[in-house]
Amino acid sequence: MLFQIGATLLDACVLSVLRKEDTYGYILTQTLRDTIEISESTLYPVLRRLQKEDCLSAYDVSWQGRNRRYYTITEKGRARASEYAGAWTDFRGRVDMLIEGGLAS
Repeated sequence: MLFQIGATLLDACVLSVLRKEDTYGYILTQTLRDTIEISESTLYPVLRRLQKEDCLSAYDVSWQGRNRRYYTITEKGRARASEYAGAWTDFRGRVDMLIEGGLAS
């Protein structure tokens, strides 16, 4: 990918995926990889930080004798995801105007 993904945009992507359903780290990484370049070593610190900020919580599910840690979005996380979605729409429109030769106001 040509463009760098900043922490805020990565948070927005993670929260957006988790708004749809709870999932565990590996599946979350694979889902994000469909759109952006991300490794599990990048994702897990983001998940821990979002948990610390009370945007996510986690629970374990036993699977084939091992535990999978599932992540779920909290109400605070849903509010932040909505805020990010609105800001993204505005930002995307402004960047599109610049790239397409218009003037952002």
